[in-house]
Amino acid sequence: MSKKTHNIIVRVALLLVLVLVACLISSCGQKKEEPAATEAPKAEDVITLKIAHIGPLTGPAAVYGNATSNGGQIAADEINAAGGKYRIEYKTYDDTHDAEIALNCYNKAMDDGAQMIVGTTTTSPCIAVSAQAAKDRTFMLTPSASSTEVTKDKDNMYQICFTDPAQGTASAEYIAQNGLPTKVAVIYNNADAYSTGIYQTFVDKAKELNLEVVSETTFQDNTKDFTVQVNDAKAAGAELVFLPIYYGPASMILQTAAQIDYKPVWFGVDGMDGILDIEGFDKSLAEGVLLLTPFSADAKDEKTQNFVATYQKNYNAIPNQFAADAYDAVYALVAAAEKAGITSDMKAADCCDKLIAAMQEIKVEGVTGTMSWSANGEVTKTPTAVVIKDGKYVGFNN
Repeated sequence: MSKKTHNIIVRVALLLVLVLVACLISSCGQKKEEPAATEAPKAEDVITLKIAHIGPLTGPAAVYGNATSNGGQIAADEINAAGGKYRIEYKTYDDTHDAEIALNCYNKAMDDGAQMIVGTTTTSPCIAVSAQAAKDRTFMLTPSASSTEVTKDKDNMYQICFTDPAQGTASAEYIAQNGLPTKVAVIYNNADAYSTGIYQTFVDKAKELNLEVVSETTFQDNTKDFTVQVNDAKAAGAELVFLPIYYGPASMILQTAAQIDYKPVWFGVDGMDGILDIEGFDKSLAEGVLLLTPFSADAKDEKTQNFVATYQKNYNAIPNQFAADAYDAVYALVAAAEKAGITSDMKAADCCDKLIAAMQEIKVEGVTGTMSWSANGEVTKTPTAVVIKDGKYVGFNN
């Protein structure tokens, strides 16, 4: 190799090295930067929402109150674990399904600094508490108190559950539209606002839809013997019995019917959700019972499956509709609080009007459906039916 050729090779090699170095320094050799991970909000930016839950953890309606307490707690835990801008302080108070005790619970919650309330769980306590809360300007969102008396003349009171009139109307429509027997008996509690409210609208709608109501009998809170009511339905030839009542008396009605071999179609509403949790109750007596409810634990969507799995893990039980409503209630309050600009330092009275306005603007995708609210506090969502099969609630016609 000549000296001249050698020098040319050296120069070319040097040039290639310089090009490579330049390329590494320039963008052609740079590694693309990954986007920065979203940082958790700083401590000073975190908003704490103080939510009180009021419901019966003990007493005759404890199945409902424990369900709403547990469902709301799961939502609060999820929100806190997500590490977003909100932290939930969720505290529950036992009203034993007593209006006077519920008022004491409300006052204690206010003393503890609650900004808003999930509750109360049952209707009579909710009517009493919401009246006081309206005077104090405290916002309430009940998961399950469905009487129109709960919200009447109170702009601070909103509902996650269907109202009693809506349940009565929807039940009659469901029976008429789904090939169920049309010769109907009704057994209701004439001392209870929840039961009578559903009964009245059911009967009105049943007549409009040509359902034949052949028997209408009543009972009161202390009734233990349902022989007269069940015999009347059987004698009238009722092929379907509508029960706009709570699970306790419903269980006794089913036991009475079994004793006289009366086997109509049983159709209930959300108050009967919990009948499978009664200690010592023979679940086979409830086989085939239909309930109109916004929640089915066997639904296949991911949100419901995750909620059910968490509830089973935490409480070793299948969540009922009341648990699901309370779960949605906490998420609805957070959505309203964000819309309203609620901050940690706001008192309940400062939050109230802001939350009222926000509730009418938000839409919440929950485990009990897609929800929106009117100015009278009533929720709009679609009911579904479940049937008790092999001791479990499953979607009707599944």
